Amino acid sequence: MMARPVLSVRNLHRSYPSGGGTLTVMAGADIDIYPGEMVGLVGPSGSGKSTLLHAAGLLEKPNQGEVFINGRESLKLSNDQRTKIRRESIGVVYQFHHLQKEFTALENVAIPQMIAGVPTKKAEEEAARLLSSMGLAERLTHRPSQMSGGEQQRVAIARALANRPQILLGDEPTGNLDPATSNSVFQSLLNLTRTEGVAALIATHNMNLVPFFDRVLTVQDGLVVPWTRPVIETFG
Repeated sequence: MMARPVLSVRNLHRSYPSGGGTLTVMAGADIDIYPGEMVGLVGPSGSGKSTLLHAAGLLEKPNQGEVFINGRESLKLSNDQRTKIRRESIGVVYQFHHLQKEFTALENVAIPQMIAGVPTKKAEEEAARLLSSMGLAERLTHRPSQMSGGEQQRVAIARALANRPQILLGDEPTGNLDPATSNSVFQSLLNLTRTEGVAALIATHNMNLVPFFDRVLTVQDGLVVPWTRPVIETFG
């Protein structure tokens, strides 16, 4: 029997006011992400990738549709209930790391756990484990200003996984890095999510990453469809 999706989006509609009219970005999109799989989301800027991720992460309410996290319809829950689901079940990585500059790498990864009620010592041990898995064992006490862009993004990935979410959402998580660093960071992300057993939905412009995904989807005419275009295509 097939496993239940960890994330399901159904009939997602999202439009925005634009120049006196309406810009429709999502027009009935559906998506299922299953435990442990790595799914790529490709497409040009403005196609709706971020809109889909924001709705899936319960960060933005669509005009219409449903989002199920571990089988539970979540959009109609209270703000507090949605916050609890985001904290316990969803990790998010953005193009820019958004680290707390006054804290060390270890503290940046430990603090979300402490907010969730994990004792300080245990949170720091888990932070050190994740950071070491990302190749940052020698950077635990460094602040963001003392690290390269790639290192900072590795910290952000470790932070997103700190509370052991069931799904990781990535919005161009390597898009702000040079190609060599981007590929290196992505490999670390891939390895860690595989090790942790986390499902992932990753939006990217980097077509070099396509072969590493279990599936690749794209947004087309407001719907999410399988991506079938040649790997050599690039998006601006």
